Amino acid sequence: MPIHFDLKRSGAQFMFNLKGNNGEPVLTSERYTQKQDAQGGIASVKVNALYDIWYRRLIAADGAPYFTLTAANGEIIGVSETYSSTSTRESGINWVKANAPGAPTNDNT
Repeated sequence: MPIHFDLKRSGAQFMFNLKGNNGEPVLTSERYTQKQDAQGGIASVKVNALYDIWYRRLIAADGAPYFTLTAANGEIIGVSETYSSTSTRESGINWVKANAPGAPTNDNT
């Protein structure tokens, strides 16, 4: 399946994943109580993904690199998968920058 945002229910809440061509999530949102808030999160990812300033490069408790994408207000709008190295994390960030702005949304709610 092509690159897309997968909007879905999680219990009584809503969330999204930005998925790659392989169907695996690259970026995962928080859970939202309202569908329109999750849709707003997707719109925020599309706008903020282009700007390196909104990416936080972090290390998980197990030592694996990952990143978060934040909005201009400092709120986290997406968390990446973990990576095997800092260079693969950078590749993940560059992939999001290149693909998130134009990715369509599949509404699976």
